[in-house]
Amino acid sequence: MTQEKFLLICQFGMWLFWIITYILIIKQGIKDKRYGMPMAAICANISWEFIFSFMYPLNDLQRILTFLWFLLDIFIMAQFLLYGYKEYKKIIPRKIFYSSFFITLVVSFFTILALMHEFNDKAGIYAAFFQNLMMSGLFIALFIQRGNLSGQSMGIAVCKMIGTVFAAIGFYMYFRTPLITIISLAIFIYDWVYIVLIYRFYVKYAK
Repeated sequence: MTQEKFLLICQFGMWLFWIITYILIIKQGIKDKRYGMPMAAICANISWEFIFSFMYPLNDLQRILTFLWFLLDIFIMAQFLLYGYKEYKKIIPRKIFYSSFFITLVVSFFTILALMHEFNDKAGIYAAFFQNLMMSGLFIALFIQRGNLSGQSMGIAVCKMIGTVFAAIGFYMYFRTPLITIISLAIFIYDWVYIVLIYRFYVKYAK
């Protein structure tokens, strides 16, 4: 197998399993009437996908696949805006909730552009790995905060990890840097912890 074919397999594995992850988040959100992705992760993801779908696409294939992510994230964002406030209405007013989301979205957008400039990274690789790491930690925090699996599932956790493993292997083979390697390992550890937490929850409450 040539290097180009192996890299293409890693790319499609990453795109496929992340698409499945997004679909499962939307499906679980509809079922539970709860959002399945934390606010900061939504804002970072949708900002990255907008930038690399409309502003800096690397090629036509990437634009199409990234745009598919973007469309799915629109639904995930809508679920957060629809269901999210009821979890925080005892803490903050409705205006603050929606204002916080808008501010986080703007900050995420310009932070990703700044990271591209800072690292001279026109493909958004560093931003993608940073926000993936953030998302892994936030999924764990969301599970701990709720104390249950509303909006979440084992399928979401496993597909997220598999998609990230494909990305990590591809970039380790062809874009190896100490920072990307450390972040990849950290993401894998956090994703594994998340899977273990969900498994323990199933074992405890499925009886």
